[in-house]
This record gives sequence, C-alpha cells and structure tokens, in this order.
Amino acid sequence: MFIIDNYPLAVFFCIITMLCWGSWANTQKMASQQWPFQLFYWDYTLGILLITLIFAFTLGSIGDEGRSFIIDLRQAKIDNLNSAFLGGVIFNFANLLLVIAIEIAGMAIAFPIGIGIALVLGVFTNFLMHPEGDPVVLFCGVILVTLAIIIDGIAYKKTLQNTKEKPIKGILFSAAAGVAMGFFYKYVASSMTSDFVSPESGKLTPYSALVVFSLGILLSSFLFNTIIMYRPFSGEKVSFKDYFIMGTLKLHSIGILGGVIWGIGMSFNIIASEQAGPAIAYGLGQGATLVAAIWGVFIWNELKDLPKKNYWLIPSMFFLFIAGIGTIIGAKLI
Repeated sequence: MFIIDNYPLAVFFCIITMLCWGSWANTQKMASQQWPFQLFYWDYTLGILLITLIFAFTLGSIGDEGRSFIIDLRQAKIDNLNSAFLGGVIFNFANLLLVIAIEIAGMAIAFPIGIGIALVLGVFTNFLMHPEGDPVVLFCGVILVTLAIIIDGIAYKKTLQNTKEKPIKGILFSAAAGVAMGFFYKYVASSMTSDFVSPESGKLTPYSALVVFSLGILLSSFLFNTIIMYRPFSGEKVSFKDYFIMGTLKLHSIGILGGVIWGIGMSFNIIASEQAGPAIAYGLGQGATLVAAIWGVFIWNELKDLPKKNYWLIPSMFFLFIAGIGTIIGAKLI
C-alpha cells in the first residue's frame, strides 16, 4: 500500500486536508438554495464512502509494504473495527451539528468556532494517546487558535448588533459541534497500527480504518439525519420521498462532490498520521477553520454587516489562525 515515509510530505498531505476540510461546505452553500441540507447530507455521506473505497482498492492495495485492504479487513480484531466505526458515528453526530450551524450562522462563524474548538480538544486528546512533538510549542499553537476563535465569536456578535437575530443559537450549535468533533479522531487512530510498513496483527491499516469509519458515518445517518429531517432545528420538515422527487442529477452530484472533497482530506490526514503523529496531523487538518473563514468572509460575504470600526477583528482572527497553525507545524521540528 502507499505509505508516506517523511515528515515534510506528511505536512504537505495535512495541508491538502486543511484545504479539503475547509472547502467542502461550499457545496452545501451551492445546493442550499434549492435543496434542504438534510437531503444534501445523504449524498455527502455517500461521497465519503465512495472515495474511501476507491482509495482502499487502489492506494491501499498496491506495493509490497503494509497489508492490502481485503487481507487487512479479514485479520482485524472486532475491537478495532468497532473503534473505527464508533469514530464515524461520533464524527457524524458532530458534523450534522456543524451543518446546522452553517445553515444558521454561515461558514465564517460555524467553522472557526466549531472546528476551532475541535482542534483544541483533538490536539489534547490525541497528544495524550500518542505524545509526539514538543508539548509546549504544540499547546502554544493551540492557545493562538483559541484566541482566534474568541475574536471570531466577537465579530459574529458585532454583525448582529443592529438586528433582532440573536447570536447565541448559531454559537451554541457551532460549539456543540466542536466539542463532539474533538473526540472522533482518537477512536480512528486507536484502531490503527502504529507501524504502517509492518502492521501489527489485529490492527487496521489506514485504508481499512477509513472504509469502516465511512460506514459508521453512513449507517448512523439513518438515525441522526432521519431525526433532523422530520424534527428540523432549521428549515422545513422533509421526507425520504422528497429526496427522490426534489433531487436532480446536478444537486445529487454537488452533494457527492462535497463528500468526496471531505473524504480526500480525511484520507490524506490518516495516511500522514504515522509520520506527523495523530495530534499534529489532526491539528493541521483542522486548520480548515482558516480556509473556511476565507471562503465565508471573501466569497460568501458573511461578515458584510460588521461595523467598520470593528473591521480590525477580521485580520486579527486570520493572523492568530496562521500563527497557531505555523506553531503546530513547528512542534515536531524543534
């Protein structure tokens, strides 16, 4: 199977993760005018499973190193399969909360608050399991990101000060998504072997873990997303019948594309985690907050109502995110 064998390449893969994780929600924004997010989400989950299967039967089944996908699945212990699957369930719960937050508050708010919190919690939990990199430098990076989250929350509140809309709902959904999102990665990481070249018996290689993780997302959607379809927190109630009646080839394709984009990011991050370490790999990937904020501010113009006297909040937020991500990268170089 394809394996990364050096830290610089692992960082490059994590940067691709950051771009993918920060950009997939554009597909939700594109479809949201015609397509309720609950129906978009079914195609999104299918897209994630599709790309992880493609990687499993290509990159995960070539070469002489590691174990090929099918062989790896057959030898895996049930505890590790369950762990990867549980990671998918937890992620799905968190991601649906994030999708709701995007609907309510937009990408420029939901991502920095939600994924920023996930970055902080994820770095801590993954570092405790696999302590790699200088902890002082790593957590200094986390502090900088935390400050960026706080500034983003202030900016969101300022944009709503002349309206009747209350910021608390969007912030609460974003924060809840972040708390849940901070814990899914450790279950996927714990299901995998620490040595991809000579994998441990009973453990999963990254490609197998990704497929089981994706199945956890898809299958748990029949619980989580079904509830949101019939008891929505935002928007109108929809049914499974609407998925087939309202959906067009274009709308289904946009949803699948969103899942493929996110799935590429997740796959590259997991593949890079052996060389980078789970804490750094996850922390860099969740630099998606910066990418999503750029989309939200400059493309979707989500902070257009921010008073001019508070414009300084936007560059301050970006500066702190960039400084935090750079510090996290440096944690393993020092």
